Amino acid sequence: MPLDQLVEFVGNHWLLFLALVVILGLLTYNLIVGSKGSVGPLQATELVNHRDAVVIDVRPAADFAKGHIINALNIPMNGFKNQMATLSKYKDRPIIVNCRSGSQSSMACGQLRKAGFEEVFNLQGGIMAWEAASLPLTRKKR
Repeated sequence: MPLDQLVEFVGNHWLLFLALVVILGLLTYNLIVGSKGSVGPLQATELVNHRDAVVIDVRPAADFAKGHIINALNIPMNGFKNQMATLSKYKDRPIIVNCRSGSQSSMACGQLRKAGFEEVFNLQGGIMAWEAASLPLTRKKR
């Protein structure tokens, strides 16, 4: 009998059921596609240590000065597009982009991919995730 009730519910509330299907589809899409091109803090350290990845921090200079990943380049988001030519020397290396939480760096990753950079990774969770993983930060300038 539960199947009959489900069919009756779907028939009576088809709009709700359609909304459920759409939401589940979007969540699945986000899980599959959203994580592509992202790395966690431990994967990022592996890329830096074994593949000589470049770390780009897109936070404002004041935040960068308070603590950043060792050897990271600070290219704040507000002038990021203007710095693409400067970054072209790193096209053959993996690039890890970070911000405070991972959202601004995601936009920077999109800009880098559009500019022809192939191996671009967003640091999932940003500096907050880096610190949560007990990984070191520095205040030294490059």
